[in-house]
Amino acid sequence: MTTHPTIGHRGTQFELDPGKSPRRNPVTDVITAPLHTISLLVRNKPGVLVRTALIFSRRGYNIESLVVSPALSLVGAEGAPGEFSRMTITCSGDLDSLEQIIKQLEKLIDVVHAIDHTGQAVIASELVLVKLKADLKHRTEILQVAENYKAKVVDYGTESLILRCAGESEKLDAFVMLLRPFSITELVRSGKILMARGLDET
Repeated sequence: MTTHPTIGHRGTQFELDPGKSPRRNPVTDVITAPLHTISLLVRNKPGVLVRTALIFSRRGYNIESLVVSPALSLVGAEGAPGEFSRMTITCSGDLDSLEQIIKQLEKLIDVVHAIDHTGQAVIASELVLVKLKADLKHRTEILQVAENYKAKVVDYGTESLILRCAGESEKLDAFVMLLRPFSITELVRSGKILMARGLDET
């Protein structure tokens, strides 16, 4: 997937989140709809996740991945540590519906803000674990792929390997594609997390 640089603070080139381009699913080999990445800062209250998912569902948006993690309290905001969480949602659908989704999300009482980061300068990362059948005949080739993508061998058995690779989604897509000719028995991806560059808010 192609990314387009933009000029940031002091002339530094930033890579834009390329989510608007169609992408090929590395597992099913099917071209999927353009992806968008949204971050929400929410109060840690029961039912927030359900209400958020319902808004996407009503607009016909498919959630590809959803990562929830503790967030630092806002500067100057009242509340105990752990009161806020951050949701990072990767989803697919048309842009007009997405704009309406953002507006509806920000109306939820427990949502502090919702931001579509597609096309913005961000640091994005994801993690994948891949388990493969790895006999002696193919083990060297698999380890070469792992080395090229800076993946780590986290489990080394007599008949299998588990590899861990981290990086941008496009890197992981390519990594999994190169492993497809081998016998992948299990694959787990964490979902994308990101942070806005510079002083921009995530």
